[in-house]
Amino acid sequence: MNLQKATQFGLFSVLELARVPERQLSAMDIAKMYGISSNHLAKVLRDLGRAGLVESVRGAGGGYTFCGNARRTTLMDIISIFEDIGSERSGSLDHGGDTSIGKALQTVLGEIDDIAEATFGSITIETLLKTMKLREERLKRGGGWGARAARAAPTPAPPPPGVAGGPPCAAATPPAPGAAPSPSSAARGTWR
Repeated sequence: MNLQKATQFGLFSVLELARVPERQLSAMDIAKMYGISSNHLAKVLRDLGRAGLVESVRGAGGGYTFCGNARRTTLMDIISIFEDIGSERSGSLDHGGDTSIGKALQTVLGEIDDIAEATFGSITIETLLKTMKLREERLKRGGGWGARAARAAPTPAPPPPGVAGGPPCAAATPPAPGAAPSPSSAARGTWR
């Protein structure tokens, strides 16, 4: 699922405003934070206002505040303001869609879209903000996300004998004349 610019700007705006609900930010403030067009963002904020997610505060020092329910509003709620979900799915192919392979690919791509929609529909603004906060705290402590995963990952087994990087193969050195094969070399068929 590819998100249009307006959708991305809407997600940035709602999440930024919901991060500190008492704070007011202008369209220019948000545009500067994310390096986006303030004119385009103003239109997006208007749509978010009509949807009841942000509120405009007029006058000097005015701007926008988050007025939605962060516990109930999902990412999909925001996405559906700007996207016509289901109309142009990534399951449609430009060419070859009427072949058996094309139909199989369309099925898989459609399922991927369904999974993306379900995921966006299950993540609330509050959940994502908590995740962001945890990530920022870990980064401040120097752990990051990868450090925990690296500590939890099992140590890989060493390569088998005879494989590059592993110990030398026992069969690399021929046995002494008249010596019996070792059980492992006999089992591998490396003793002659």
